[in-house]
Amino acid sequence: MALPDLTGKTVFITGASRGIGAAAGEAFARAGAKVALAARSHDQIDALAQNLREGGGQALALSCDVSDYQSVQEAVRQAEQDLGAIDILVNNAGLIEPIGRFADIAPADWARVIEVNVMGVSNTTHAVLIGMLARGQGTIINISSGAATGTLEGWTHYCASKAAVLSLTRNLDAEYRDQGIRVMGLSPGTVATHMQVVIKASGINLVSKLDPSVHKPAAWVGRELVWLAGPEGDAYLGQDFAIRGEAALRDAGILD
Repeated sequence: MALPDLTGKTVFITGASRGIGAAAGEAFARAGAKVALAARSHDQIDALAQNLREGGGQALALSCDVSDYQSVQEAVRQAEQDLGAIDILVNNAGLIEPIGRFADIAPADWARVIEVNVMGVSNTTHAVLIGMLARGQGTIINISSGAATGTLEGWTHYCASKAAVLSLTRNLDAEYRDQGIRVMGLSPGTVATHMQVVIKASGINLVSKLDPSVHKPAAWVGRELVWLAGPEGDAYLGQDFAIRGEAALRDAGILD
């Protein structure tokens, strides 16, 4: 199946310096979108933006700490000034470290995961949603996880944060679907990113025991995000779409 043509659209991606975020930037640029890459590590996103521009795309690198609302507001303002109104938001930034049982993690470290994984999604969504509502349209895709509904040893902070994001997805859909706002989640499963390296090193729970060969390439997730941003994503408003089985891969053109 052909992916949607997003020529003229502007997408804002958080956590865009590597992994799923970087792959999403590349996939949206190939689909014709103007891409705002936001992350704390400016050098990495600057290099990615340069590569996308050299390939003929429009891309902007933005330093942004999603846990700081003022930082998010400034990044969104800059993106809209340089690329135009934001049509699509991909809330990808997330942490899982430190991994460990609840009593072994300092409250400040636990809180930091919540600040990034939950408040980061809230902050970026709020900053972008105001403009989307004024225009009567927009798409928000939250990177979710099976951890949102699962129980995994050593991941209390991560599971709690993803459960909160799933609830936010559902409630935003209930509040704003009738105003032209499309909100959905993407649960990618295990993906070959730095996060899986950290999980593997922890040796905690069954996910850390998985052979690296079973993890999906981040590029697959990027293609699925583009697919969800198109009209086919309407079937998943207010819920998580899980990349599971051949049908999901076929929809995004990963399998013939």
